[in-house]
Amino acid sequence: MIHFPREALARELVAALRGQAVFGDAHNGLFLAAPRRTGKSTFLQADLQPALEAAGAVVAYVDLWADPRRDPGALVADAIARALAPRLGVVARSAKAAGLDSVTIAGALKIDVSKIGRIDGVTLPDALRALHEAAKAPVALIVDEAQHALTSEAGEATMSALKSARDQLNRPGTVNLMLVMSGSDRDKLLRLVNTNGAPFYGSQISRMPALGQDFIDHVSRLITAQRPALAPVQGATLLQAFERFGHRPQFFMEALGQALSPLSGLQGLRFEQAVLQAAQARQRDDEAQMASEFLALKPLEQAVLWRLLEMGQRFRPYDAEALRFYRDTAQAKVTVQQVQNALESLRNRHPALVWKSARGEYAVHDAAMHRWFEHCTADGHWPPPEPPGRLTTGEDGI
Repeated sequence: MIHFPREALARELVAALRGQAVFGDAHNGLFLAAPRRTGKSTFLQADLQPALEAAGAVVAYVDLWADPRRDPGALVADAIARALAPRLGVVARSAKAAGLDSVTIAGALKIDVSKIGRIDGVTLPDALRALHEAAKAPVALIVDEAQHALTSEAGEATMSALKSARDQLNRPGTVNLMLVMSGSDRDKLLRLVNTNGAPFYGSQISRMPALGQDFIDHVSRLITAQRPALAPVQGATLLQAFERFGHRPQFFMEALGQALSPLSGLQGLRFEQAVLQAAQARQRDDEAQMASEFLALKPLEQAVLWRLLEMGQRFRPYDAEALRFYRDTAQAKVTVQQVQNALESLRNRHPALVWKSARGEYAVHDAAMHRWFEHCTADGHWPPPEPPGRLTTGEDGI
């Protein structure tokens, strides 16, 4: 998989995080949303992290989806510990040689030298302050898939602790802690910032720019360099295919590799057209899969998911208008308990169709379903039609 460097974007974001953007708010936290598989995590690790380090910051990176079963606070603490451990190594060895059990950081914080690499008993604000003092540099904490923290009380506490650390370490004109929160679903990430009780209330969500023409130009140059006989590359066709793939480099590059293979058997068809055909097939397959999942649901589950897709952030599962919608759509009497059961069923499917926060807020689990729903409604094909010969579920199957 090739890496397309986005160094200019990384430099702009570093400047914003350092408070150098005149009208920006990124120094209070940068919140980036981008659909899954569109290169967000690669950018954070391969472009933004090196740019932050080049600017003099010490960087800790953590992906909360790396182990969804673990407490997000423990994952964040581990990331801070990994960044802190090398900087305490000399101090810790000296302390051990002197027979001491702990070392003191910042004049007050004691860290057990036998637990370097863990933050047992140390609060996240204290651990971040220790890292800042030990490194004698600003700290940047990158939390990838930050919306996962909202699924548990422990995760919400972690976000509140990071907000507290930001308030303690930063002062007007001085940014000692830069926070980067990314998410693959803007609706979920918004819940970190959009209510009075949200940990970062008042901050803004930014959509990470999707890869586009510059990425296709980069790929075209690589193809021309390796296969001069294919020049000139039809960049417009490749861009169309890339857009059909949902701006997802992995799927695009897989199709490109197959089209350029000597075993492709294109029989006179230009490779760009083969990639476009693969993109169209992928789009049809993705939409057919979502339609199949929707049609496999019971009538009330369909109605609840439909309401959630339509309302988004405004979804209120049990208000009078929602209950009326369920009744009209499912064509059956509906109780609040039945709606609760339907939501739990949607959450427990594999893969899950509905996501729930610790505060009882709901969202579609995969943001791609929103795009499918919008596409269907725009074309007048909603709800998706039952395939020929399919038996519909009766009232008993609500």
